Amino acid sequence: MLRAFRYRNYRLFFLGQGISVVGTWMQMIAMSWLVYKLTGSALFLGAVGFVTQIPSLVIMPFAGVLIDRLDRRRILFWTQGLATLQAVILTIIVYTGVVQIWHIFALGLFIGLVNSVDMPTRQAFVIKMVDRREDLASAIAMNSAMFNGARLVGPLIAGFVIAGFGEKFCFLLNAVSYLAVIVSLAAMRIKHARPERGAVKVFAELKEGLSYTFRSPPIRSILLMISFLSLTAMPYITIMPVMAKLVLAGDASTYGFLMGAIGVGALGGAVFLASRKAFVGLWNIIPIATCIFGTGLLLFSFSRTLWVSLLLMVVAGFGMMAQLATSNTVIQNIVDESKRGRVMAFYTTALMGILPFGSLLVGGLADLITAPWTIFAGGVAAILASIVFSTRLGNFRGITQSLLADTPSPRRKEIEA
Repeated sequence: MLRAFRYRNYRLFFLGQGISVVGTWMQMIAMSWLVYKLTGSALFLGAVGFVTQIPSLVIMPFAGVLIDRLDRRRILFWTQGLATLQAVILTIIVYTGVVQIWHIFALGLFIGLVNSVDMPTRQAFVIKMVDRREDLASAIAMNSAMFNGARLVGPLIAGFVIAGFGEKFCFLLNAVSYLAVIVSLAAMRIKHARPERGAVKVFAELKEGLSYTFRSPPIRSILLMISFLSLTAMPYITIMPVMAKLVLAGDASTYGFLMGAIGVGALGGAVFLASRKAFVGLWNIIPIATCIFGTGLLLFSFSRTLWVSLLLMVVAGFGMMAQLATSNTVIQNIVDESKRGRVMAFYTTALMGILPFGSLLVGGLADLITAPWTIFAGGVAAILASIVFSTRLGNFRGITQSLLADTPSPRRKEIEA
């Protein structure tokens, strides 16, 4: 399960990202709570999510071309530096008491632009830190474990910090946390080999990557599944402040506990994937995990007791992360290296580029039909998606034979295990 940690570069990356992502989750929780405190509207929560995530839909496909052309570590230096700048500005305007809702929208748009390049770059950068393909699943799963361990720790800390010191201190801690990533990137030893692409134009490369992605039945099936979930089910996090305050009669600490419970489940989903060594048949987990996710949401929508809600959020978090981490692992194992950046950009676009519309949809529905019924609808959508995807598992035939054909004989038994 921990085999990715045999690589020095991966250990550095994991440590730096782990510290930074805790700060990022603290800022996300604090920003959502601040928006709800300023406006009292679920629609505004959805609108801020829309503005923050909409750049992904436009920028990420072009970012994929950039990732396949340039040094991925250098790109991460720039994106992390700009994210630090955003956190510093946010800290200053909140500390000075001049913050208004339009500031949140503007800074949300800025970090959305940065993340549009940063997220697919980090996805494609993982392959640079492990030498053996069979260790890739461990690296991806432990990345997910780190991210969701931070999802557990960050919101819990944020809930108590907001209650005791206000949102501004969360923003300050996030600004400081970015230093860990920058230092870890600087300490890595990675040889950069720039691909020779001659005079190929950006749009030609984008078209090539798009054609490759959607002519692959397994990749196409996964991306369509994630796009649908990003529109209907995954944006449930957008209205968690409403569930915490109005439905469960809580405060910022309640919100932190709910988000932390999601992190517990997601961490479990990531650890489950990391403990699985074999790649063959991994795609069968995707519809099962999606059904677990949908069932957790559906039952959560009826809960009015905190401990029951926390338990159901653990279930939903497990299913969501098991589905995402498994999808990521399958794609990373079958994609051609020369097109990895572009394919992972399309993967991240399916996840993050559709989310803004989902956030807007969920926010609007919560104001119209209440937050619990909106989450109920998302749970039903996820269960239906799992059923449809299970009828498409035939698209994954041939993956095993392709992998074995490219693998030296001594290692074939290990892959088949």
